[in-house]
Amino acid sequence: MRLSSDRLALVNPSASEGASQRARDLIAAGVDVISLATGEPDFDTPDHIIDAAIVALRAGQTRYTGTGGTLELRKAIVEKFSRDNGISYDLPEVLASAGTKNVIFLALLASLNSGDEVIVPAPHWVSYTEMTKMAGGTPVVVSCTQNNGFKLDAQALEQAITPRTRWLMLNTPCNPTGTVYSREDLMALADVVRRRPQVLVMTDEIYEHIIFDGRTFHSFAEVAADLKDRTLTLNGVSKGYAMTGWRVGFAGGPAELIAAMKKVQSQSLGSISSISQAGAVAALMGPQAYLQERADAFQARRDRVISLLGHVPGLRCHRPEGAFYLFVDCGGLIGRMTPKAIMLERDIDVTEYLLDEARVVVVNGAAYGISPYFRISIATSMERLEAACERIAAAVARLK
Repeated sequence: MRLSSDRLALVNPSASEGASQRARDLIAAGVDVISLATGEPDFDTPDHIIDAAIVALRAGQTRYTGTGGTLELRKAIVEKFSRDNGISYDLPEVLASAGTKNVIFLALLASLNSGDEVIVPAPHWVSYTEMTKMAGGTPVVVSCTQNNGFKLDAQALEQAITPRTRWLMLNTPCNPTGTVYSREDLMALADVVRRRPQVLVMTDEIYEHIIFDGRTFHSFAEVAADLKDRTLTLNGVSKGYAMTGWRVGFAGGPAELIAAMKKVQSQSLGSISSISQAGAVAALMGPQAYLQERADAFQARRDRVISLLGHVPGLRCHRPEGAFYLFVDCGGLIGRMTPKAIMLERDIDVTEYLLDEARVVVVNGAAYGISPYFRISIATSMERLEAACERIAAAVARLK
């Protein structure tokens, strides 16, 4: 008897979540494993946010809220976009949901017809392509080379667009590469989009506050203000504010699209946690200075890991400009032989070897649409990162 849909057979499970779960299982079994798979800040949620949630609990704010978020949260979202990004939205143009991941899914379900195409620059977050398939669309993956900083350029975008193109998906700073699109990069892409009126732009900016080397973050809807009515700007409190478990993401975009997304949410999720929303208001409207302090900590970790892995023969690290990942080129290990006489033929073989031999969990690059690479999360302590690099170096040294 068939218990799942035919469409679901096209969808792959999340590779990053699978690697993280494998690490949790090994740790629970007592195995000395260092997990560098999880895309989650190791910092605690700030006290003022926790305090706001406690106050909300004590005040009895424990009931259903409006489908798109409380009035207080939607006002905070409008203020955040204006303050941080220079984008002006009205209340009907914003919506909150259970994490930015769910916001993306709502947008795709609300806007895609069967066969509509979504352009996804690779390397890309593992879920963009799979959610597109689940919503009945067709992902069009465009490979972006390391020589160009893993960025989608105007020429590649132009070539990828067809009459069926519905969305261009952008992620800046990018998971897994840490690539940050400059104002000039976004302007060049906007010039292409202007000539193609059927194309909408979905820009995932969840790592906005984790920027390195004094760079300035630019939002697509701010750079291309004339395309605001064709742009959905995504963000949330998970990464910068260390609130992954609170599950609050949000979007700003055309009122018609937001209303369609709200309709989907009304018949699926309903409303999100009232307590989490109170915390998100405190995050967006409270102190912001610590965001830079945490970004500086991630930058120091980035520099240390690049320094350590830069001395490992066969590995080449891309220098991220933001987020908290390193995307490591492991092409120099392909074709090498393990101590058990197993040849490393793909990047997934490399990640399996690092788990078995070094007890370090990383995620293979193929999951992000490009090989041979693996992704390292630097969202853990400097001590554990140094230990992991030492283990990786020792394991690589044992290859023949």
